[in-house]
Amino acid sequence: MVAAGDFRNGVTLEIEGAVWQVIEFQHVKPGKGSPFVRTKLKNVMSGGVIEKSFRPTEKFPQAHIDKADYQYLYADGDFYNFMHQENYEQIQLTKDDVGDALKFVKENEVCKLLSYQGKVFSIEPPLFVELEVTDTEPGFKGDTATGANKPATVETGATISVPLFVNIGDVIKIDTRTGEYLSRV
Repeated sequence: MVAAGDFRNGVTLEIEGAVWQVIEFQHVKPGKGSPFVRTKLKNVMSGGVIEKSFRPTEKFPQAHIDKADYQYLYADGDFYNFMHQENYEQIQLTKDDVGDALKFVKENEVCKLLSYQGKVFSIEPPLFVELEVTDTEPGFKGDTATGANKPATVETGATISVPLFVNIGDVIKIDTRTGEYLSRV
C-alpha cells in the first residue's frame, strides 16, 4: 500500500478498479484547513489524464506493471505480431492496441511491451532508431542561414522534418520520443 503522502512521479496505483500512474504531485499545506496532495494521474489503459486531490493518509495498492522485451516480427493486416525474447512465445496485437507506437520501428527490432495482469497496454520503441530516407525533395544550396527544414519519409512510412542537406538513401538517426531528426549516420 502506498500512502498519498508518499506519492512520487511514475508510481502506478490501483484506484477505484483502474490503474493510474502519477505524472505530477504536489504537497499543499494551506494556511487554514488540513494538508492535501494534489496530483495529475494518467490512466495506463486508456491514456486519459485527470487531476485529483487526496488526504496524505489515504492509502492505495501499488499496481505491478510488467515490462518485457519483444521482437516486432511483422504486420498482418490489422494485426501486429511480436515474439518474447526469452521464451520465444508469440503474441498478436490489434491496430488499436499498438496505436502509433511502431511508426519508427522496423521489422525484427526489439521493443518493450508493458502489461498489467497479462493485458498489454503500451509499447515502448527503442529510444533511438536509424532509418533510411525513402522520399524527400532535393535540397537547395544557398539560403541555409535560417536552419531550414523539409519533410522526409523514412522506410517505415513515417514523415519527419529534416535539414535541407538530407537526400534519398541517407540513413538518419531519429529520437522516437519526439520524432525529431538527430543526425546522419
